[in-house]
Amino acid sequence: MTAGDNQREFAITVVRRLQAAGFQALWAGGCVRDLLLNETPGDYDVATDARPEQVQNLFGPRKTLAIGASFGVIQVRGPQRGCDVEVATFRTEGPYGDGRRPDHVRFSSPEEDAQRRDFTINGMFYDPLIEQVFDYVGGRDDLARGIVKAIGEPRARFQEDKLRMLRAVRLAARFNFRLDGATARAATEMAGEILVVSRERITQELKKMLVHERRSQALELARQLKLALPILPELAELFTNSDPETATARWRGTLRRVDRLHAPSFELALATLLYDLTPGIAEPKPHHGAATLSSHRETAALHALGRRMRLANHETELITWLTLHRRALVDAPTLALSQLKRLAAHPAFVELIKLHRAAAEADHCDLAPVDFCEEFLQRTPPEEIAPPPLLTGADLIGHGLQPGAQFSELLTRVRDAQLEGTIATVGEALALVDQIVGGQTE
Repeated sequence: MTAGDNQREFAITVVRRLQAAGFQALWAGGCVRDLLLNETPGDYDVATDARPEQVQNLFGPRKTLAIGASFGVIQVRGPQRGCDVEVATFRTEGPYGDGRRPDHVRFSSPEEDAQRRDFTINGMFYDPLIEQVFDYVGGRDDLARGIVKAIGEPRARFQEDKLRMLRAVRLAARFNFRLDGATARAATEMAGEILVVSRERITQELKKMLVHERRSQALELARQLKLALPILPELAELFTNSDPETATARWRGTLRRVDRLHAPSFELALATLLYDLTPGIAEPKPHHGAATLSSHRETAALHALGRRMRLANHETELITWLTLHRRALVDAPTLALSQLKRLAAHPAFVELIKLHRAAAEADHCDLAPVDFCEEFLQRTPPEEIAPPPLLTGADLIGHGLQPGAQFSELLTRVRDAQLEGTIATVGEALALVDQIVGGQTE
């Protein structure tokens, strides 16, 4: 039995216990939508007329967690990891003062509860014991028609939680649905208000979009609804070019690139999205620290993006490295072996190859450099790509040299020679150092 099967069985158990205790209990929201689409739900939510304290009494204090008791939400812990189920009391909601959560709630009926949800396809209930759907908002018809439609008045739904505008985009792309006209108009009119939502929540929604196979569809819909630019102002260069035809061509090229990615990480997808925005580095520099002024500026801009999106440091660093080196493999077959090995030693080199392949395929460029890099990785053992350094600064001091600016150059040249295969021992490395220092003093 899979983890999904275990969660499903526990979600049935929760409904059964609630109903056996005399309460109404139904599966609710996205899990019902997914079941009707013959997809496996990612999780299961239960809605009930039992009050939070009644849910806690029924399942016991050790098996429940009040994650949102003031809003009627209790988490019931499953028998295994990943099987927990959220149980929410049917409710109606007051105004959303912070644009995310209601100021107050009133416990109610399933019919009323359905009206406060976001989209009709997410507003249905299902009784897994009798296998019956309860649809008070027309969600089943909209599923059949392939429509994402806000429940009730779209502006009111978006005013309650403005992240719903991005969620509408993601759902439409995920299921290859179209947006209801009134829902699309409301999102377009309110697009500028998306930034009242916390950066963390916007980023989480964007991550889900970019790793999905229909990521280009989501991006194009976000552009059409004027949502893309507020959340990613870096794209302004693609949208506001003085020549509309050029801007359109560049945007289509961007979408082709992100489309060519196969099951990418978020970092790879975002770096690919940013591919055409700045010149980048044409090829890796022969020595560390030889970055150009443009790369310094690009690094600063990418770090600013990471801070704005509230990314983890490792996410920002990976996006930055991929973006700075997005054209570094164009001349891979002619690179010095030391340069190629330095690139290949980076933990994200495989991701970089994927980026180059996507760009080359989308732009109809030569794939030979990408194939060369893949073959190089296959035929070259890791210990040859990144062998332990032959010398350190301490070795140079022990060899009688005074610490100074020359240390960096000496160690780099020794490392290059080691990676090129022209030296392989400490003795050979020290002899090279003597040769370099002797040449400098002549």
